[in-house]
Amino acid sequence: MKGKITMTICVGCTALILTMIIFTQFKTVDETDITAIETMRETELRAELASWKEKYEEIEVKINELDNKINEYKQEIDNNANTSTVLQEEVKEAEVYLGYTSLQGQGIIVTLKDKDDKVVTYAHILQLVNELNAAGAEAVSINDERIISMSEIAKVKDKLININERRTTAPFTIKAIGDKKYFESALNIKGGYIDLMGAEGIDVSYTVEDNVIVPAYEGEQKFEYAKENVEKKKEEQK
Repeated sequence: MKGKITMTICVGCTALILTMIIFTQFKTVDETDITAIETMRETELRAELASWKEKYEEIEVKINELDNKINEYKQEIDNNANTSTVLQEEVKEAEVYLGYTSLQGQGIIVTLKDKDDKVVTYAHILQLVNELNAAGAEAVSINDERIISMSEIAKVKDKLININERRTTAPFTIKAIGDKKYFESALNIKGGYIDLMGAEGIDVSYTVEDNVIVPAYEGEQKFEYAKENVEKKKEEQK
């Protein structure tokens, strides 16, 4: 009986020790797993944070690059706009000189008519145009045909006169824009155009006005032989 009690006590103690060992082992494993998980989570979070930080920095760099590009484009647009404005002004100025623009301003309107057996010839018209140009005419037209450096004023037959390849007859209305007082003085000078036309029996009259309208040249100017002086252009660019 005494031996059974001793055996039971020994077994109980052994079981208790084993239980305590197992409990301690579970506790150690549990603590080890939690620590590992927490450590793993912290590492992952740090890695994730580092990754997002890197991505953010890359995006920030790209944003800065795009901002710089946008500023460059804006500056280029502004420069192009300024360049475009200058070019448009130069084109308009060139069109004015070439006669492709309708103009208005103070000037004179001269009318030439046949009288009796006296017929207005192309020579009479050409002489008047030369007189007006010499008096500083900035724009001239004959029967609403703009006269430019390449315009043709020639006799076709009988009373027909060719102006800018358009056939027309008297009466002829010549308009010129410029100093109207100077025009009037130039034409009325003693022995001038008015006296000459009167002597030839041509009916000539004129009015000076504040708003003479000269239409644009509607033809096409072609240069068959004339070309740009390339060597001169190269010298100017140096």
